[in-house]
Amino acid sequence: MAPRSDAPVRAILGPTNTGKTHLAIERMCGHSSGVIGFPLRLLAREVYDRVVAMKGEKQVALLTGEERIVPPQARYFLCTAESMPVGNEGEGPAGAPGAAREFAFAAIDEAQLGIDPERGHVFTDRMLRARGREETLILGSESLKPIIRELLPDAEIVTRPRFSTLRYSGSVKLSRLPPRSAVVAFSAEQVYALAEMLRRFRGGAAVVMGALSPATRNAQVAMFQRGEVDYLVATDAIGMGLNMDVTHVAFAGLEKFDGRRDRRLTIAEMAQIAGRAGRHQKDGTFGTLGLSEESGGFSDSEVAAIEDHRFRPLDWIYWRNADVDFTDVRALIASLEEKPNDPALRAAPEAIDLAVLKLIAEDPAIVARKGAQARRLWAVCGLPDFRKVGPMHHARMVRRLFSYIGEGGHVPHEWFAAEVTRLDNMSGDIEALADRLAGIRSWAYIAHRSDWLKEPAKWAERTREVEGRLSDALHERLTQRFVDRRTAVLVRDIGARGADALPMTVAADGEVSVGPEPIGHLSGFEFRVDPSARLADKRLLLAAAERRLGEELDRRATALVEAPDETFALVIEEGGGLAVGWGEHVLARLAPGRSLLEPALRTARALDRLSAQTRAALRARLERWLDAQVDHQLRALGTLAAAATDPASSPGVRALAAMLTDAAGVLPRKAALSAIAHLEQADRHALHRLRVRLGPLDVFLPPLLKPSAQFWRAALLAVREGQPMPALPPRGAATLGAEADPRGATLAYRRAGGTWVRIDLADRLASHARKVRSAGGVDPVDTVLATSIGLDEEAIGRLMNDVGFTRAGDAWRWRGRRHRPGEQKRASHAFAELAKLKRK
Repeated sequence: MAPRSDAPVRAILGPTNTGKTHLAIERMCGHSSGVIGFPLRLLAREVYDRVVAMKGEKQVALLTGEERIVPPQARYFLCTAESMPVGNEGEGPAGAPGAAREFAFAAIDEAQLGIDPERGHVFTDRMLRARGREETLILGSESLKPIIRELLPDAEIVTRPRFSTLRYSGSVKLSRLPPRSAVVAFSAEQVYALAEMLRRFRGGAAVVMGALSPATRNAQVAMFQRGEVDYLVATDAIGMGLNMDVTHVAFAGLEKFDGRRDRRLTIAEMAQIAGRAGRHQKDGTFGTLGLSEESGGFSDSEVAAIEDHRFRPLDWIYWRNADVDFTDVRALIASLEEKPNDPALRAAPEAIDLAVLKLIAEDPAIVARKGAQARRLWAVCGLPDFRKVGPMHHARMVRRLFSYIGEGGHVPHEWFAAEVTRLDNMSGDIEALADRLAGIRSWAYIAHRSDWLKEPAKWAERTREVEGRLSDALHERLTQRFVDRRTAVLVRDIGARGADALPMTVAADGEVSVGPEPIGHLSGFEFRVDPSARLADKRLLLAAAERRLGEELDRRATALVEAPDETFALVIEEGGGLAVGWGEHVLARLAPGRSLLEPALRTARALDRLSAQTRAALRARLERWLDAQVDHQLRALGTLAAAATDPASSPGVRALAAMLTDAAGVLPRKAALSAIAHLEQADRHALHRLRVRLGPLDVFLPPLLKPSAQFWRAALLAVREGQPMPALPPRGAATLGAEADPRGATLAYRRAGGTWVRIDLADRLASHARKVRSAGGVDPVDTVLATSIGLDEEAIGRLMNDVGFTRAGDAWRWRGRRHRPGEQKRASHAFAELAKLKRK
């Protein structure tokens, strides 16, 4: 634990906004080489970009768990604390990406994090072991002073005052939050909820969380820095040196879950976060959102300590043995659990890498590993749990990795490629994209281990590309969900004059003007900006129109609620979807509902601008129109559906009615043979009254073959199946060619070879053939009808085959078949009835 060189060690201690990080960068760049360890990947990336601007890309390296940029001549290394090259390759749990090397300058930032239960031992180790050949800096808060004196008695301690004043401003409501504020919450759910409210009240907010990739975080911060939004919602990640022009920090709460329990923030943690307010010599303020001291807000003593930068000195920090024993796995675990012998050091709680190692070591085949294999096992256990699934689940992935590389092998590229491809998916909401980003970070970490893959450079580039795409998609989703730029412009630019002072008019043709300026066009419920509006006034006028168009939109919606049914129509959208339209405007889209005849309605996004009450009234009106149209166009089907659930109907009627309703009124007879076979004579009469035709080839409702009924049946079936609207046959067509869309043709036509024949006409031909056979005739074909509708020999032959006839030379012969139970009796009865009719 002693320093590794005689060069001076200095501890630069002080509160936030004292320029400690800036000083370390300047000192490092004054040496021939250097390394700095940071608490966050985001901060390491930020400083990397700054040093690249000073020294050039070829001179600067970035080392984090998931990202490695190391030019051959790199002299300045910016790292996360875990990735600092202070030990042998794979010796530490982080599996440092670079072998140990000597630097002229070394620094560790935020060293007071040695008190952190999860990562504290890493910062302690770097503070004790990371040394520069010529100079070493330890950066942290003043609370670290007793620890420095105890563990590094020869170190020079320099304290730096804060450049600006930090003052408590009390508690405010979110709607009264001053511009350039950062709201700090302690869960993703709370961050999203606050950002949603700020979008409504103030036009939007940038979102910053530790789980975001550097690209997403930088894009969000850039929006805030450019002034596109005046508010930022973040987790406590902003407390770790992320530099932004924040003038006020508002705490949404003062409790956080630390991985084990919910607890109140320490005063040092409160000050670390509050210190983001103010920059350089610009003063800052901090406070809470609607919290008094009685309801969990700051106490007087906490406020005084934060304002005066007075914190309880640290008595100890966490430590874990870095001189690990790789004799075998048992020796490795024992060395990691070794107790410190200094009262200023306390054994670190079991971190996830050690927890995973213990779980895997329960396997006798694993615990016997020695030497190089034990070293590789410990390196694999250092894979961070980016997905936060816990030791048990994380151990499964670690174990699989070790099964490949434990004896010097490589991770199969098929597995690696498949997992990365699965994550290369830009669809989904914010949570889904954030989860995929966490997943790709694991594979990026693996790709940066040169001894784990055959082609590490190739896969590192692949994971970087996927992470970049996911980051862009996540930034887009965050902006879409949490930023309303028009509202932001209104809040920022209306100023003292006020939006209501500007008169707004909507002309008969939909042109919207604010004052004398036309700024856009209101088409239906959608407002489109006029590109010819004066640039200097565009934002102000647009914001005023957005604020005051609500009255006009509600007026239009109220008129539609009272409009007659002829105002609306069922329209087919470009992609084949079905919607309720008003002229050229879509008001709502059809979606699968409770049944075929009861589709659901999803109002168009343009209606979201209406008041909740007006939108509900318009939706109810559209639903009434849809119900009326379904009842009018498909009344026979609706009546049949009611019979299918009517207890007064017989079981046979209910069964066949349910089948026919589900099939939208047309069903091949062979699909309903079982149900038909169980019908009694009374059932047949009941079905006849329901307008059901039990034809020789098909069971159908003749009224549903009309063109308008075909259209509505096709529409409702497409909605239920989630399919686009099919192409429908020409109105009144008796036959269709083979090129007809089967989904549209089957609604009212039966295939006969290369021809489609309308079901009612095929039914007439089939009925004629059956009657001829029953009467003992020889030619079952109704030649006059077949000729009049243009059937060729192939189509006639296929229809007669379906009826039961085969051609033998020039004659037709009944094939004959075994009758199902009761069918022979019904056939004899039909023959007898036909004979009676002939005699009459």
